[in-house]
Amino acid sequence: MTKRNTLLTLILIVIAHGSIAQITQLELASGLKKTDFTSFSLRPLTPTANFSIGTLAFFQKYHEQESFMFDEAGVHSTIYWNINKAFSIGPGLYYNSAAGFSQRLSILYAIKSQHLVLTAIPTIAHAEQTGFINGEMFLQMQLTIPLKEEWELLLSAQVLTNWEKFSLHTRSFQQLRAGFDKHATQFGLALDYDQYGDAPITRTSLGVFVRKIFLTNK
Repeated sequence: MTKRNTLLTLILIVIAHGSIAQITQLELASGLKKTDFTSFSLRPLTPTANFSIGTLAFFQKYHEQESFMFDEAGVHSTIYWNINKAFSIGPGLYYNSAAGFSQRLSILYAIKSQHLVLTAIPTIAHAEQTGFINGEMFLQMQLTIPLKEEWELLLSAQVLTNWEKFSLHTRSFQQLRAGFDKHATQFGLALDYDQYGDAPITRTSLGVFVRKIFLTNK
């Protein structure tokens, strides 16, 4: 199985805010069915920020016994070469408690306006446990709408699908978020649809999320 965004939220923040020296993000999402905790960091490797390194750590815990098999934890590190404002590419090393180690190569393409960011990230991954080459596609949309004073309405969607040998479904999800943003603190409602396996088993979770973003400018 593969974890959701693998630093993608951080990359969206970099694109939206411009040149940033360091980013740290903490997020907790919880509902009746499951709880997720995620920690991100992103730092430049060079003064010009042509290269950067990102690290993701996460823990996902289901609350019902019949879903315990889908509990997972992992760590993912990626080095990105920022080709231009729209394209980045880089290798990554990923450990997942359910799937073991994998090496990954991803291409990031993103377009943005003042309040809208759209991202597509195709990935090729080599799984250590099976030796297979797998394919993955991630899509993300984030929309902010200015409200009164420093408040913004936040709407976002994330979609991922992962295929073993590009032909056998292993993992997909669709995540919807609706809430508010003020001073880099975001919170609101969270709705997740998760699919596991080649004959997909679906899990649905409705809950709330809170996300804190720490930005250090150059």
